[in-house]
Amino acid sequence: MTEILQSRLPYDIANRLPGTAPMDPADWIMVDDAFAGQMALRDTLIATRPAEVLALDDGARPAAQELLDTVLGILAQRADHVVRDDGVTRPDGVTVPLDHARPMATLGRLLQQDLCLMEKRGGAEHLLTGAVLCFPAYWRLAEKFMRPMTAIHIPVPEYDEALARRVQRLFDGIQVGRPMWRANELRRDDPGLFQPRGEEEKRAHRIAPAGRYLRSERQSLWRLPQSRAVVFGIHTHMVRMPHDDTGAPSSAV
Repeated sequence: MTEILQSRLPYDIANRLPGTAPMDPADWIMVDDAFAGQMALRDTLIATRPAEVLALDDGARPAAQELLDTVLGILAQRADHVVRDDGVTRPDGVTVPLDHARPMATLGRLLQQDLCLMEKRGGAEHLLTGAVLCFPAYWRLAEKFMRPMTAIHIPVPEYDEALARRVQRLFDGIQVGRPMWRANELRRDDPGLFQPRGEEEKRAHRIAPAGRYLRSERQSLWRLPQSRAVVFGIHTHMVRMPHDDTGAPSSAV
């Protein structure tokens, strides 16, 4: 297996867990030293396994189009992308055709981060109505698509009613132009980025406390002004854990 690793994390996890913090809108789209490797893998997954990494409800198409237009507007202002009417040239030199009929696939080939569209449709909770998810950390998009937040987190024992209410208040409170972010920390023995697993699989197999790699997701929440959808972004970092003189993994990153 080819390792696709970042050289370091761009944030201090100790100061970010477990809560959220305001995010500068300029920091929403990141390009790091794993860009070329991650994007090549994303291109391959979207081309060869679209049913596993893409989903979009027909009713979410306006939100998906708004998200694509938003991203294109941001990229057009950056020096590391070249945006034209028919395509975008990424920092790795690859030109991605603009396919507005497949907004989530196009977004997945433009950005390192995965994107999940969360919409309220009359109920108390947001539903997952669209996504490009190339780097799942032990979950399957098909099992979560069109489900509310509590159902999405069924395998997570810590996601009780109290936490569900707090998360829902956070989603309800996200304001346009005032995104939020947080980061998590997962130890892994396998550096693979595409790690789909079903809900039936035991969580005991998902965590390696002394793993050789640290997987960290920078998770962001961004409100779209027209559709009012919340975009849940997941920028995945995978770094090799440093070792002490005995060869054991160190807690330092």
